[in-house]
Amino acid sequence: MTQASARPVAVAPAEVRAGPGVTRALLAGGVVAGPLFVTVVFAQAALRDGFDFKWHPLSLLSLGGPGWIQIANFIVTGALYAGCAVGIRRALRGGRGGTWGPRLIGVFGACLIWAGVFPPDPYEGFPPGTPDGPGHMTWHGLLHSVAPPLAFLALSVACLVFARRFGKLREWSWMAGSLAVWLVLASPDLLFGRAWFALALALAAAVGWGWASLLAARLMAELRGWQPTEGVERT
Repeated sequence: MTQASARPVAVAPAEVRAGPGVTRALLAGGVVAGPLFVTVVFAQAALRDGFDFKWHPLSLLSLGGPGWIQIANFIVTGALYAGCAVGIRRALRGGRGGTWGPRLIGVFGACLIWAGVFPPDPYEGFPPGTPDGPGHMTWHGLLHSVAPPLAFLALSVACLVFARRFGKLREWSWMAGSLAVWLVLASPDLLFGRAWFALALALAAAVGWGWASLLAARLMAELRGWQPTEGVERT
């Protein structure tokens, strides 16, 4: 054995050797997804006639003539988060949070796509011209109603998974932030069935979706921080 071959080598993580550009591109989609979703939702809420966050869940923006905008928002955002889940799996393969973290983010993204594919039923006079009250539930409205609680549940558990990861890494601020987001995601339940529940739910979504995007940005930074040293094994 030569002296050069006996020298210890630094082996890059599997996802870096396999193609860091793809991993970063997938994570970048997750970075964009949260701000995109929140911006489109609140812009529509301000511009759509008859929409009132006091009573109307953001899903109702999928209805009416301009409803295609929110449908596309659900599907595009969900696809970006689903791709981000693949990026997280590549970035954390074999590491803490690398098994259930990406799975839960993937379920979260799939729920958003589901919410776009199956629109809700009219509710409390929205869109304008529909009766007040809950109205008759259709099959697609029933299927839609499954998506929001599952999305919140998947994202909430993901917060706990990554809080544990950051705790093991002694990243206390990220651990505390993840736990705080977990609490925020659960807080709208205190207003369930009351006025402003829809707004509380939308604000909690903004926080949760934003956390997922910040997480993707953090993992991108971790990948950028890996630097090969002299003698690194290349494949």
